[in-house]
Amino acid sequence: MERFQIVRDDRYYPLGTTAVGDHIHFSVVSQGKKCSLVLYQPGQEEAIKKLDFPEEERMGDVWNLTVSGDFSDVEYCFEIDGELTEDPFGTCFSGREVWGNQESLNRILKASVREEHYDWEKDQNPRIPYENCILYRLHPRGFTIHPSSGVKAEHRGTFAGIQEKIPYLKELGITTVELMPCVEFQEIMEKEITARPLSAQERVLGKREKVAGGRINYWGFIPALSCAPKASYCSGREKHPKREFKDLVKALHQEGMELVMDLFFSGQEPEAFVLEILRFWVREYHVDGFHLIGYMPCGLIRHDPFLSQVKLFAPYWGDGPWGDNRHLAEYHNGFSIDMKQVLKGDENQVRNLMFRTRYNPEGHGVVNFITNVNGFTLMDLVSYDRKHNEANGENNLDGEDYNFSWNCGVEGPTKKKKVLEMRRKLMKDAFLLLFLSQGTPLLLAGDEFGNSQGGNNNAYCQDNETSWLDWSQTESCQDLLEFVKEIIAFRKAHPMFHMPREPKVMDYLSCGHPDVSYHGEKAWCPEFENFRRQLGILYFGRYGKLPDGSCDHTFFVVYNMHWEPHEFSLPNLQKNLYWHIAINTDAKTGSGLYPPGEEPYLKKQKQYMVPSRTIMVFVGKPRSEALEQPAQEDKGKAKAKKTKGKIG
Repeated sequence: MERFQIVRDDRYYPLGTTAVGDHIHFSVVSQGKKCSLVLYQPGQEEAIKKLDFPEEERMGDVWNLTVSGDFSDVEYCFEIDGELTEDPFGTCFSGREVWGNQESLNRILKASVREEHYDWEKDQNPRIPYENCILYRLHPRGFTIHPSSGVKAEHRGTFAGIQEKIPYLKELGITTVELMPCVEFQEIMEKEITARPLSAQERVLGKREKVAGGRINYWGFIPALSCAPKASYCSGREKHPKREFKDLVKALHQEGMELVMDLFFSGQEPEAFVLEILRFWVREYHVDGFHLIGYMPCGLIRHDPFLSQVKLFAPYWGDGPWGDNRHLAEYHNGFSIDMKQVLKGDENQVRNLMFRTRYNPEGHGVVNFITNVNGFTLMDLVSYDRKHNEANGENNLDGEDYNFSWNCGVEGPTKKKKVLEMRRKLMKDAFLLLFLSQGTPLLLAGDEFGNSQGGNNNAYCQDNETSWLDWSQTESCQDLLEFVKEIIAFRKAHPMFHMPREPKVMDYLSCGHPDVSYHGEKAWCPEFENFRRQLGILYFGRYGKLPDGSCDHTFFVVYNMHWEPHEFSLPNLQKNLYWHIAINTDAKTGSGLYPPGEEPYLKKQKQYMVPSRTIMVFVGKPRSEALEQPAQEDKGKAKAKKTKGKIG
């Protein structure tokens, strides 16, 4: 009796492979004239069986075949009009287990049919509202591949390595991890070949072979086998991509954290294919969301009921009305462009600062970031005026030319104390611009401890220490890391900075104050001339409710992005409340963020001289909570007058 036999079956769905009792149903999309299933023993190149898809089982461009037999130790691919091709819905492939293996460039990957039982242990998706999310975007390999990562040697650069780092992420305050492409893409980049005659081997094959160009596609924003976790991102000699990825998702969920995947689509894929991929990852891997990059059929995805509680990020979701689509979020660099200019001290940015700190549409979410994968890291943003992409091999012509960066007086690394102090200060300012804005903040992995890429703003092909995180910096930049932990905790503790919808800038509670109001150097008088670089924002605490039902504190956030100090009038507080300093990015000792109950009380409650390029947060509290604290408002005032002028 034949080991594999075709079985009559009227099944046409779903695409890919499906177990039907003791049989396996294969379904593939092809416009070809002939389609066959080709079976192999693992590790072998000679097929053990080829079965043709019956023409009568074809529906449109979908070919269907049901086969009986023992598939426990068998791999497969398809042959369409005489050419071998991978199953685009394959869930686990062999042939690309080793990262950077150039031999895989011309290899047709074989998919496994074997299904493994997985115990999800009553796994539940956390479903964290956007206003409570802290996003953290990382590269699955670069996050832990460096020896300094502290994970087990066999886990470096893998999903298991990320899992080992969950305690670090939780301590930092992260709620949602965004993974750069982690599906089965080909990292070996081809060499551009000019026209040449076919070689003898190529004439036998009937096609031109691909030639490795010597570079790695480190990021992975290319078409891929989108149903399979990337095997080379898995640990151990025996790769178990499906199990290891599920372990990561489950471990995050057990800590109340989420996982969002980056998925790239070129536009050549049918819309139904894209939708099937998203549904598959939600169903099989319990992922919490997707960042859709490249082409995206927003209409189908936006209205798909199966994805109605899944986080979906894209640059644009079409025009309103949005209705109850709060699971959708816009994800683009608008916030980044504006806030980089604010941070740099460019003119005519006050209105942009007002808009970006407030913007949080009611109908959908918004993801805010200052730095991201494509662009400077935060350390490089304050260390380089120009991109330095020479190592990419494109004559420094690749990457964004407009970075809105400032090197603080010296291009690149320096030992000048004043320059280093200014860079640290601007980085703290950047974190406040991000985490004190409404919407969902995204932190680029490594920014919290000053990771640098040496001025490379397009490190897509840098699979080396340029892109790998050097975790030893968590010690050398411990003060910055602690500041980030503290500001994330501060944001979480105060609902005024992460409201479920955009502030109305109105007194809709009839309490005498709007939820948010804007001020210039004079209270209640914002100034919009193009040369202005100062703004005060008053957050009235009655509009923010703490978990116990009480009201949040009232805060006054002062942004002085000018290179000169400015004196701000402080708005009057309610009776028995006094202004204290909660955060000061100009603080010369400590992190500049004061623990609750230890905020310095201001002796002068009417005005405060805010140093140059400084963000300060004042909090209104009863004076009794800080009676033992010395007034610290004014070493800064005298010193600020002496330090007028621009560094560099």
